[in-house]
Amino acid sequence: MRKHFKDKMKANGEEGFTLIEMLLVLLVISVLIILIIPNIAAQSANVQDTGCEAQVRMVQSQVESYTLNEGAPPASINALVPEYLTDDQVTCANGDTIVVTNGKAARTP
Repeated sequence: MRKHFKDKMKANGEEGFTLIEMLLVLLVISVLIILIIPNIAAQSANVQDTGCEAQVRMVQSQVESYTLNEGAPPASINALVPEYLTDDQVTCANGDTIVVTNGKAARTP
């Protein structure tokens, strides 16, 4: 009966994978996913930190713009909102807040 089934599949031009071959492919894909996911999570934190540093530099440029326009640096980051910054620009995406002290922008965890 098995030979009859194989002959019928070949006659129709249909060929397929065996269950063992499919399981091996799934095993390889699973191992790759297990190895890749932790690396992606680690890189995500690195990307968030880099993005926060870029945002601090942007806030610093707005502090300098405020200082040029007003003649003195802002007392706090809230003095920059809403003309120089929006409400969501005073914190980083990773949760760090940005503070302005003596005309210098810095982030605090």
